[in-house]
Amino acid sequence: MTTSEIPHPPIVSRDQWLKQRKRLLVREKELTRHYDRVNAERRRLPMVKVEKNYLFDAPGGELSLKELFEGRRQLVIYHFMFDPSWEKGCPGCTGYANALGDLGMLSKCDTTFAFVSRAPLIKLEAWRERHGWNIPWYSSFGSDFNYDFHVTNDEKVAPVEYNYRNKAELEACKVPNAITGEEHGISVFFTVGDDVFHTYSAYARGTEALTDARALLDMTHYGRQQDFEDSPEGWPQQPTYG
Repeated sequence: MTTSEIPHPPIVSRDQWLKQRKRLLVREKELTRHYDRVNAERRRLPMVKVEKNYLFDAPGGELSLKELFEGRRQLVIYHFMFDPSWEKGCPGCTGYANALGDLGMLSKCDTTFAFVSRAPLIKLEAWRERHGWNIPWYSSFGSDFNYDFHVTNDEKVAPVEYNYRNKAELEACKVPNAITGEEHGISVFFTVGDDVFHTYSAYARGTEALTDARALLDMTHYGRQQDFEDSPEGWPQQPTYG
């Protein structure tokens, strides 16, 4: 097969390529600055106190939502799609878990990361062992947690909502697989004393790039905790290049 038969970009000189590459770089820098502005706005969101006493099945027994923090200030939960009747986890969520990088930076920034699903713990543990993951994974089976954070939809339990759209809006958008059953997302929590607060949730494509520690920290109220960030006064920050 010759070059002319393969779909490909135009072939140009090095100087022509460099001119267009620099033009694209301007747009890329605009995108980075906009991303930083959005993160700064996210760090200024208010938070809502979690009033329910959610309980989760863990290998050592039942744990409260506060205990999932493991003594840290912030908690990021990935809502992993795993219906109690399924024998396997969602392929898309499995791909997300496989894509996760080194999350060691999270604990250094007082942040814990965990999976939560509705399937019984024995199924979660078997799926985790099969894939070699070391992320803590808890079962919310029997609690309202998934319904309250809109990653399980059942009109018999709660009004349908996904990605901040109600049933009518979802149907109008023709969003697949969101009217009933399991969906995925990320929710972020903050603790003060004995109280837990919900600070942020993202769903659908809003989660697909959140597979490394920096991106996950960007979803939290304290962010990466580096001095290049535009954060409220008093937020913990260290030198970006310390």
